Amino acid sequence: MTNLYKKKKEKIENIIQLENLILYFYDKEKNRLKKELFYTKNEIFRFQSVPLIIGTFIEKIDDKYAIVSSSSGNYIMSRFISVINKSKFKTNTTVILHKFSNSILNTLGEEIGSDLSILNAKQKSKVNLSDIGGLEFQKQELKEAIELPILKKNLFIEIGIDPPKGVLLYGPPGTGKTLIVKAIAYRNSCAFIRTAGSEFVQKYLGEGPKMVRDLFKLANSYDSSIIFIDEIDAIATKRFDANTGADREVQRILIELLTQMDGFDVNSNTKIIMCTNRVESLDPAILRPGRIDRKIYFPFPNTAEKRYMFSVILSKMNISEDLNIEIFINRKEKLTGAIISAICQEAGIQAIRKNRYRITQQDFEISYSLNVGIKNSIPDYYL
Repeated sequence: MTNLYKKKKEKIENIIQLENLILYFYDKEKNRLKKELFYTKNEIFRFQSVPLIIGTFIEKIDDKYAIVSSSSGNYIMSRFISVINKSKFKTNTTVILHKFSNSILNTLGEEIGSDLSILNAKQKSKVNLSDIGGLEFQKQELKEAIELPILKKNLFIEIGIDPPKGVLLYGPPGTGKTLIVKAIAYRNSCAFIRTAGSEFVQKYLGEGPKMVRDLFKLANSYDSSIIFIDEIDAIATKRFDANTGADREVQRILIELLTQMDGFDVNSNTKIIMCTNRVESLDPAILRPGRIDRKIYFPFPNTAEKRYMFSVILSKMNISEDLNIEIFINRKEKLTGAIISAICQEAGIQAIRKNRYRITQQDFEISYSLNVGIKNSIPDYYL
């Protein structure tokens, strides 16, 4: 028993010594790693203590070097610093470069144009389709082209047709094109990306096409999204032999837009709405089916639609009982929804000017003359 006890004791002591030795080496390694971390942090601090440059990652050469494009547009071969994870660098990733050595310090991820605005549910304008007088045919067309492919995608699959990709709204200014798009955006919970054609025309070459790529990249990052490009004629006019660099840049923006629209997946939940009042100036390439599948015309409202627009706006206003709005509805001048809204607003201002709480027939007469441009019918006391 004594020998057995001694053997067990020696075995336990050896295990304890081994554990102490392992613990000693662990402490040594821990201290070494702490020192290495300290020196690495100092190295990163020295790198980041100078102003940094934004660049674009082009291609990885090996574990030490890569080709990048600096903010000046020049292609350079840069060195990775030793502490970064090189696997997260992909083509067109935005990177941070050292000012003097051009070493790659970190990544900012895939860059999305800062000028692109995404409207969520709280930011969208609270416009209902019921608040828009008339345009019943246009409302139905937009519902079928934009809402149905997102909400009831299986219907198109069962019937065996591809859902519409894009919609073009065209017609005279002030006929409600942008307003009806706001109502469609408010009805749907999907991401709504709003931009204008003029925003793609930038100072430096290549920035406009890049913004177009960023626009579609941003839209495709959501399960369902709507892209709205207002005044598309700013970048989609008919192509010609350009003599200036500015014209060539606008044509490159159009080519990039056409390429991105062709790249849409037929099962994608990304829809595009374009708006213009100069459809005759658009390039035929953007109007062909497959890019723009539905073209919706917004005409001047007829008598019934004008009456409905007046009734919708006047329902929120404090008007006198003797107001006869039919006089303005039946006049021969062409009125748009924007003009009708301006007439009602100006009539209210006329009432406020005279310290009244009700809008009278005379207020509407003055307002109608001012907005329609019938100078001879404006009362002398107003002039």
